[in-house]
Amino acid sequence: MEESVKHTVKRQLRRLTTERPYQVVAASAALVLATGAGALLARTDVPAADAHNTTAVAELRDDALASRSLARVDPAATPSDPVPSSAAPSTAAPSSAAASPSPQATSADPDVASKKAAPKPPAKKVLEYDYQAQTTGYYCGPAAVRNALSAAGIDRDQDTLATQLGTTYAGTNSAEDTTRVLNAAVEGKPYETTMLPGGSATPAQMDQLQADVVAAVADGRSVVVNVAGSATDTTGGWHSFPGGHYIAVVGYEDDGRLVKIADSADPSYYSYWMSTIDLANWAATRGYSS
Repeated sequence: MEESVKHTVKRQLRRLTTERPYQVVAASAALVLATGAGALLARTDVPAADAHNTTAVAELRDDALASRSLARVDPAATPSDPVPSSAAPSTAAPSSAAASPSPQATSADPDVASKKAAPKPPAKKVLEYDYQAQTTGYYCGPAAVRNALSAAGIDRDQDTLATQLGTTYAGTNSAEDTTRVLNAAVEGKPYETTMLPGGSATPAQMDQLQADVVAAVADGRSVVVNVAGSATDTTGGWHSFPGGHYIAVVGYEDDGRLVKIADSADPSYYSYWMSTIDLANWAATRGYSS
């Protein structure tokens, strides 16, 4: 009977080595029971051959347990680190590398800062100037430029200015010439020419003249205007120059709605006030330097 039991155990061992690990453990337990039962039936001590078989069974049982343990931790069956769900925000602390960089301080635009810092022009300003009447009937251009420069503290004689302006018996050509000569004398060449084409000034041209007068006088500069035709001042004085004339604007009030004119044509009536609207219409077809 003992040989029959051994034969049966060996056959079962061969079959179980090809089956899954958990069955090997069960078979090992059955083997122990069967071997124990055979020993009890045959004798109480195990011969050398039986001891060898028992060792084989123990090794097989250990191998089966190891296989089962490996099966439980099979990397192929173990999922990788879980990916956070998009349904809820991650609780992980943000990486310092991913943190938004601190905003860099930017220097202010000097032009913008300058404009913000510029004071508002006064509502009224009149420049101090040295009046001089024109020395000839056609020197209104040189005289107007000379009176304008005197408000900036620059002294020029009319003859010198007439040469620079290209003045002839027919007079001085245009506001382009007065702008050129003014810029030749004033540092920084701040003067620009504005032409007023058409028989009368538009509202936009009136506004522009007002703004230009305020800007120039507030900066300490007189404006030279080339006029033609007739105009009336604030006191009712009538001024008529059908062939053209040059005058200097040396002040303003009411935010530039009224302007003070230095007129070289008549030393007895050398200064008067006029509305900017009337001056703009007087300068229509001509222009001014501001």
